[in-house]
Amino acid sequence: MKKSEFIGIVAKKAGLTTAQASAAMDAVLGTITEELQNGGKVQFTGFGTFEVRVRPAYTGRNPQTGEPVEVAESKAPVFRAGKTLKAAL
Repeated sequence: MKKSEFIGIVAKKAGLTTAQASAAMDAVLGTITEELQNGGKVQFTGFGTFEVRVRPAYTGRNPQTGEPVEVAESKAPVFRAGKTLKAAL
């Protein structure tokens, strides 16, 4: 499902216009993004948790030459499904 399809369904179920639903969706996603950027996490009980995990630095290998390559530490967003969402599937 694409974002536009999702917004259309939300608008219909909530009795909103497509523009209102789109604005609400952008606000929700923006708020989640800001919280993750600030080092926090967002938890929706029963649905799941959005958080940032740190991948530590490590030594990898260049597949073409076999030379060791240092890979820097990085951060990645993670979603962990909640109990209710898991049970629904």
